[in-house]
Amino acid sequence: MFSQKTPQELARDSKGRYFLDRDGFLFRYILDYLRDLNLVLPDYFPEKCRLQREAEFFQLHDLSKRLSPKVSKEDSICEEISQSDQDEAAVLSGIGGASMEASRLVPSVSSTNTRSPSLEARKAGYITVGYRGSYTIGRDIQTDAKFRRVARITVCGKTSLAKEVFGDTLNESRDPDRPPERYTSRYYLKYNFLEQAFDKLTEVGFHMVACSSTGTCAYASSDPNEDKIWTSYTEYVFCRD
Repeated sequence: MFSQKTPQELARDSKGRYFLDRDGFLFRYILDYLRDLNLVLPDYFPEKCRLQREAEFFQLHDLSKRLSPKVSKEDSICEEISQSDQDEAAVLSGIGGASMEASRLVPSVSSTNTRSPSLEARKAGYITVGYRGSYTIGRDIQTDAKFRRVARITVCGKTSLAKEVFGDTLNESRDPDRPPERYTSRYYLKYNFLEQAFDKLTEVGFHMVACSSTGTCAYASSDPNEDKIWTSYTEYVFCRD
C-alpha cells in the first residue's frame, strides 16, 4: 500500500507520523488477522461489509475474499442470518399463512391503511437518549451567557433498534459485541447535536413520550460575583408503536 504512493500523497500528523483516517474500532480485527492470518469474529457481528471495505483499503485481498457474501447455486447472495432475523422471518411466515387462510373465508376488502410495507415491518420499542450539558451565565446575562455545551449523547435500548435508527453515527466501542436482541446502555453518538438525534428518531417513526432533567448550579470561584456554571443531566424517552 505504501509502495504505490509517494510520501507527498500520504497524510501525516503534527509529529510527522503517517495518519490513516479509517475506522479505529474495526482496525482491531485487521491487526488480529495480520498476527496469524486467521479471521475470528464474534458470533453476532453485523459489520462484515464495513470490515471488508477496510480489508480492501489495506489491500488484504485474502481477508476481503473471506468476508465477501456467499453466492448460492441460484446466483443469489446468501449471507449468514442472525437469530433475530430467523425469529422475525418465522413470525412473518406465520402471519402470511394466517392471512392466506383467512382470505378463503372472508371476502376481500380494500384496505384504507396507507402505511408503506417498510413501516409495517419495523419493530416497536423504546429508545432513551440522554446527555449531560452545562451553561455558563455571567453577571450580565445578555452579554456573558454561553450557550449549551453537550459533552456526549448517550443511547440506551435494544441494540437492533439503536443501530437501525443511528447507523454509522452510533459509537459502539464501549459495547462492541452486543447481540441484536439484547439491551445496552453504553452506546453514544458521534455528534453532539440533540436536534440531529431527534430528527433521526422521527424519520423512522419514533415520537417522544417522556423526559426528565436534573440541574445544579456552582460558582467558578468563591466569589459570588463570578460566573455561575449550571450543569444538568437530561433524558428523553422515545417510543415507536
